[in-house]
Amino acid sequence: MNPSDLEKTAGRYAYDGLDRIIHEKARLSIIASLAGYSEGLLFNELKELCSLTDGNLSRHLAILQEADLVQMWKGTRNKRPQTLARLTEHGRRRFLEYVTRLERVVADASQLTRQSESGATLRPRTA
Repeated sequence: MNPSDLEKTAGRYAYDGLDRIIHEKARLSIIASLAGYSEGLLFNELKELCSLTDGNLSRHLAILQEADLVQMWKGTRNKRPQTLARLTEHGRRRFLEYVTRLERVVADASQLTRQSESGATLRPRTA
């Protein structure tokens, strides 16, 4: 690869668009879970889906709420406290942007793996 080719592809695999708030494993599982339920999920449902403890889920929901990705409602049902979490419209848009960027990572990895397995010289493609 000559220097001018490298300049054209500098930062190609930096993936700057991956949202650090969403990318954390627990928060990614929370947002992915909520994305399938437009009405939201109760705290215990979300806890079970994501295999998180009460404390972990609470902390990650607070971070997501602070970033305006998730809305929270507290109330009671049958005299028992209930907490409902739901993606905001902003959160839904950011998640879809995140997934689009993640698809690029997967496509790049797949292409590079195929090239490597075929014995081809690995060369970054230009965007």
